Amino acid sequence: MLPETRYAMSGEISIAYQVVGEGPFDIVHIPGFVSNVELGWNIPSRAALYHRLASFSRLIIFDKRGTGMSDRVVGVPTIETRMDDVRAVMDAVGSPRAALIGLSEGAPLGIVFAATYPERTDALVLIGGFARLMWAPDHPWGRTEDEYDREAALDLQILGTREEAVASMGTIMDDEEEIRAFVDLYRQSITPGGMRALSLINKEIDVRDVVPSVQAPTLIVHGERDHVPVEGGRWMADHIAGARMLELPGARHLPVGEDLERTVTEIRSFLEGVWESGPRDNEADRVLATVLFTDIVESSQRAVELGDSAWRDLLERHHELVRRQLVRFRGREVDTAGDGFFASFDGPARGIRCACAILEQVRPLGLKVRAGVHTGECEVIDGKVAGIAVHTGARVASNAGPGEVLVSSTVKDLVAGSGIRFEDRGARELKGIPGAWHLFAVDTTSLA
Repeated sequence: MLPETRYAMSGEISIAYQVVGEGPFDIVHIPGFVSNVELGWNIPSRAALYHRLASFSRLIIFDKRGTGMSDRVVGVPTIETRMDDVRAVMDAVGSPRAALIGLSEGAPLGIVFAATYPERTDALVLIGGFARLMWAPDHPWGRTEDEYDREAALDLQILGTREEAVASMGTIMDDEEEIRAFVDLYRQSITPGGMRALSLINKEIDVRDVVPSVQAPTLIVHGERDHVPVEGGRWMADHIAGARMLELPGARHLPVGEDLERTVTEIRSFLEGVWESGPRDNEADRVLATVLFTDIVESSQRAVELGDSAWRDLLERHHELVRRQLVRFRGREVDTAGDGFFASFDGPARGIRCACAILEQVRPLGLKVRAGVHTGECEVIDGKVAGIAVHTGARVASNAGPGEVLVSSTVKDLVAGSGIRFEDRGARELKGIPGAWHLFAVDTTSLA
């Protein structure tokens, strides 16, 4: 008998989820490319994975928005939006914290969630995962453009004839029963347009800057014959403090049979060890956060022109407008000094949209504002973010021109799928911050 499918509201979107098992600790399974909480039980390896995990935990499974039984959406959600969906499901089932298991495309989401919400993450398990898919000089095992385009075309064949679908799935798995069950799931859980959109966005995923910020105990499982190169799994293991790596000789993307048994045994041992050691401090001293800095251009000159009283009135109106936007985009005011604001967000797209809204809202006041947005690991001191990432955000802002929002490359990478476009501003030296920083200006017309 299938578990009951329920829905959690994430904003106005319904996210389908199921809860299986009654263990003392929670596991949230973050699915890969396409999932379906009900049809997934028809896949032998997936059903076996769910049953085994639920034997020692309370297992929470869900469909990402746009696929499976969750609401269809226009375009592809960002990692930031998908994090909201995970939180919505956890809140709906009363799960204050859980171990996350990110499968394939679910891995980068798990990485960013664990870094952003360490107080809600007991542990992190990544199966066949990646931080980036595409080739780069410092990521030589990634796919070339041609290789990726060929794979995307193969994915689309799953929605062609059934013969084409079986042939396509046969490139990444061996078991015929598994292949046919996956074909049925895909064909009933996504449209061709949705498939194309997912392929384009996955091409842009790059969470490598976030990986070192993961504090949760981490286990990485990767098959030796996985079409997602094992070198990517090794890289993540090298860059997450204390991470363990389980390589499966001869295994492909999704473990089956003996490889699945070994994987689940290893996961259980790993998680029970984490849970037996007791929960970490709920008050995290480091989090991944997005920081926003704004200031009024030529404020001293305007103050002289207007005089003290009129300038004070104008500043009050400016501050009121800024604070309205912070509330609107879930920003947290950290500090206000003179004509500048420093705020933090739990997602970079919200930080960018808030910055652009501020620029637009203060324009009728005759003011020009510059803004800078950066995402990085921050210290948490007395409930406020601090540290090098904060200083970096301030320096990014200082490089912005009047009426411009500048962002770091980390921010640009993390908002893939948001529809936000950027103009390359090249590499800059940021005063007091080591190295050269690649900066990008937000194309505000892309937010209209």
